[in-house]
Amino acid sequence: MLLLSLAVKAQEREWNLQQCIEYAIENNISVKQSEISVEQKEIALNNSINSRLPGVSAGAGQNFSFGRGLTADNTYANTNTTSTSFSIGADMTVFNGFRTKYEIARGRLDLETATSELEKAKDDIRVAVAQAYVQILYNMEILDVAANQVSIDEMQVNRIESLLANGKASQVELSAQKATLAQSRLSQVQAANNLSLSLLELTQLLELPSPEGFNVQRPAIDRLQTQLLPSPELIYEEALGIKASVKAEELKLENARLGIEQAKGAYLPTLSLNGGLGTNYYTSSGFESNPFLSQMKNNFSQYLGMNLSIPIFSRYQTRNQIRSSRLSYDSQALQLDLTKKNLFKEIQQAYYNALASEEKYRSSEQAEQSARDAFEQVTAKFENGKASITEYNESKGRYVSAASDLAQARYQYLYQTRLLDFYRGAEMAF
Repeated sequence: MLLLSLAVKAQEREWNLQQCIEYAIENNISVKQSEISVEQKEIALNNSINSRLPGVSAGAGQNFSFGRGLTADNTYANTNTTSTSFSIGADMTVFNGFRTKYEIARGRLDLETATSELEKAKDDIRVAVAQAYVQILYNMEILDVAANQVSIDEMQVNRIESLLANGKASQVELSAQKATLAQSRLSQVQAANNLSLSLLELTQLLELPSPEGFNVQRPAIDRLQTQLLPSPELIYEEALGIKASVKAEELKLENARLGIEQAKGAYLPTLSLNGGLGTNYYTSSGFESNPFLSQMKNNFSQYLGMNLSIPIFSRYQTRNQIRSSRLSYDSQALQLDLTKKNLFKEIQQAYYNALASEEKYRSSEQAEQSARDAFEQVTAKFENGKASITEYNESKGRYVSAASDLAQARYQYLYQTRLLDFYRGAEMAF
C-alpha cells in the first residue's frame, strides 16, 4: 500500500515528453526482457571463451566384492575384497577445425545483436510514447474548444432569458439556445472522455498503476515555425548508419556467414590432450595386504595421452549442415534487405505526412481565423437580433470544426517533423 501510495503521488505532477520516455524505458516490460537477453548473451559468450581452457576433474571410489571368485592359483574360492581409488585428470582440446574460434566470434556478434535489439526496443517505446503524448495534447486542445463553446452558449442562454423576461425574446428562441447548450455540453463530455482514454493509453505504456492524477505538460506551440524538410533519400542514408534495427540485422548476417565457416570445420580433424594421476588400495580376505599408506604410495601412477579424430564419412551430415548454414545466410540477407526497405518506406511515409500536415496547418490557420471572425460577427448580429439561432449555430459549428482541424494539423506536423529528426538520430522532444 505504501509503494502504491508513493507511485500515485509521483503521478500527481505534470510530465513532459522526456520524462515520459525515460520512465517508460526504465519500467517497460519489453525493454526489461531485452535487457535480460543481453545478460544471457554475455553468459553464453563467457562460456564460449572458457571452452578453450582445460577441464579438470577429480574422483574417488570405494568398492566391495562378496562371494566366489577366481584366485591367483586359478581356483575358485569364497573371498571378500575391497578397493579404494583416487584420481585426478585433465583434458584440453588443442584443435577442432577452428569451430571454437568461430563460436567465440559468433558469441560476440550475438551479444552485439542483443544490444542493438535492446536499443530498438527503446526506440519503439520512444516513438509510441511520443505518439500517445501528441494525442493527449490534441485532445486537450479539443476539450478547450468545447469548454469555450459551453461558456459562450451559457452566456447566450442567460442573455435570452433576460430578453425573455423583458418581453424581447420568445420561448422558442430560449428553447433552441438551451438545445444548443446541451449539444455543446455533450461535445465537452465526449472530448473529456477522449482525453481520459488517451491519458490511460499513455499510463499503460509507462506501466503506471492508474491514470489517476496523471497529466502532461502542454508545450508552448500556439504557432509553429515550418521548416524546410530534407529529402527522404538523405534521411534514409543517415538512418542506415544509426538505426538499431538495421544494425541488428547486419550483425545477424555476419553471424550467419561465420556459421558457414564453423560448419566447414567439421571436415577437419580434432586433436585433444589428456593426462592424470591416480592411486588405489586393495585388500582380499585370506591374503595379507600391505598397509594403506604403503599401497597408496606404491600404486601411484600417471598418464598422458593424445587423441586425434579424423572425420571420414559422417552420413552427409556435415555437407547438409553447410548447405543449411548457407540457406540461413541467404535468408538473413533477404531479411536485411527487407528491413532496409521497410525503413525507407517509414521515412517516406513520415516525410509525405509532414508535407501534407504542413499544408494542412497553413490552410487550417487561415480557415480557423476566418471562421473565428465570422463567428464573432454572427454572434454580434445574433445578440442584436439581426441573425437567427440557426445562423448562429451554423457559424459556431464551422468555427469549432476549423479549430479542431487546426489543432489536429498542428500536432500532426509537430509529430511528423520530430519523427523525421528521430530517424536522423535526434531525441524525441517538443
